Formats: sequence, structure tokens, C-alpha cells
Amino acid sequence: MDEFPEINWSEVARQAIAQKLRDLQLLKKMSSKSKLTEAEAIELGRKVNKALVKRYLGTG
Repeated sequence: MDEFPEINWSEVARQAIAQKLRDLQLLKKMSSKSKLTEAEAIELGRKVNKALVKRYLGTG
């Protein structure tokens, strides 16, 4: 941070925190309507991650 004194680091942190709060609010809203169990959501996430790896690394 000392390398870039012209950057307002408190503003950067404020914006990052605000974005994280927006993300968490969206996730809460989405999950409140979900009928998936936590285990099903984790399994779905793993399948999506594997598919993305295959797509972007060109494997499989």
C-alpha cells in the first residue's frame, strides 16, 4: 500500500465491504426461495465447478 500512496485505501475498503454486503443480501434472497437442501446445493456446486474446469481447460 505504501507503493501507491495516491490511492485512497479507505475508500477501496469501503467499496469492497459494500459490494460484499450486496452479494450476501442477494445470496440470502436467492437461498430463501430455494427448495434444495444444503447437501444438494453443495453437490450441485461441485458439478458446476467440474463442468467449468472442463470447459476452460479443454479437458474431457
